[in-house]
Amino acid sequence: MAQDGMHHDGTHQGDLNQGDLHEGDLHEVIVVGAGPAGLATALGLAGRGVPTALVTGPDRGADHRTTALLEGSVRILEDFGLWADLEPRSAPLRDMRIADATRRLVRAPEVTFRSSEIGLPAFGYNIENDALRNGLLAVAMQQPNLTIFRTALERIEVAPDALALHLADGTTLRARLVVGADGRQSRVRAAAGISMRTRAYPQVAFTATVRHTRSHEDTSTEFHTETGPFTLVPLPGDRSSIVCVVTEREAIRLLGLDDMALARDLEARAFSVLGRFEMEGGRGAFPLAAETAERLVADRIALISEAAHIMPPIGAQGLNLGLRDAGALVAFVADAFAGGEDTGSEALLSRYAAARQRDVFGRMRAVDLLNRSLLSDLLPIQSVRGFGLYLLDRVGPLRRTLMRLGIGDKAA
Repeated sequence: MAQDGMHHDGTHQGDLNQGDLHEGDLHEVIVVGAGPAGLATALGLAGRGVPTALVTGPDRGADHRTTALLEGSVRILEDFGLWADLEPRSAPLRDMRIADATRRLVRAPEVTFRSSEIGLPAFGYNIENDALRNGLLAVAMQQPNLTIFRTALERIEVAPDALALHLADGTTLRARLVVGADGRQSRVRAAAGISMRTRAYPQVAFTATVRHTRSHEDTSTEFHTETGPFTLVPLPGDRSSIVCVVTEREAIRLLGLDDMALARDLEARAFSVLGRFEMEGGRGAFPLAAETAERLVADRIALISEAAHIMPPIGAQGLNLGLRDAGALVAFVADAFAGGEDTGSEALLSRYAAARQRDVFGRMRAVDLLNRSLLSDLLPIQSVRGFGLYLLDRVGPLRRTLMRLGIGDKAA
């Protein structure tokens, strides 16, 4: 059998999966998808004593993008016992600066948000996606309560007391609860018959990593332009991740530049605030869209992260939203398991959906409004955006409330 899942009593999972289904195949929870949110969910559940399996899906290629793990996400990873291994690979995000680089009639003032103003050493930590995922996967391989199947999901069969998962390597597993963490093309979501509401934007996010001659001083800088944000996010050392939101035609042009020409182009867009740029490998381009699942749950199925919602890379909300999904689901399931309840019950899934709905839809609306305000040439909309940033610059309580909301603080 192709999977390499192992029980840590030395018994290979493959030895338990020959022939007909029997009780040895029943897991409380099976997480499908080994991105950061899926790995965090599987590790969080296993760490709380819930027998959990992880179906990783197909092998992934290198991912040169980065993620800003905001303070709320760091708290969740700390709670799961995962942050200590990840922190050395990250760079703190102490201050965030927003500057209007549009050439429109109404321009907003520059605003700097300082984490110290809300009593934090940093808003969060920026980490390269591969470092995040590989770090979590290394911990997962050592977790005794987690069985890993390095294969893909083929289909799901629904039964009243459990779901049957048929994997690409011929294995069949059963679970009281299946967590769909398998991304935007989620097979779990498709099996549940849940459709997505989609809004495409006329923009592409061009991503790259640069070395620079001036220190970023743990500060991210976001320039608002007519096509969307141009963002510099600090990485360890004198390195930064760039997300440049442009038209499709401009993204194609940037992808075609040689390293020297691209470095000079991006340096100019950054107004040389970090000095001279030198390109690292791994540029990419990703069409922008906002997608939201019609429902977050179905019979014995819960969706998290990009299987449930996809948002533009604006305001560093995407994966942070997915990790808050993970935090909520782990808490509900672990409590139910400890109390001898059915971990895939309709009541539990309803509680999860109710707990996450407001946060998911609220963040999606906020990011959509900000993005549309940047694209609009209408003077009233430019004025509202400019006045909003002016208020944030001048009104301390409003600014601090927004900062707490931005990092995922429920008390805000």
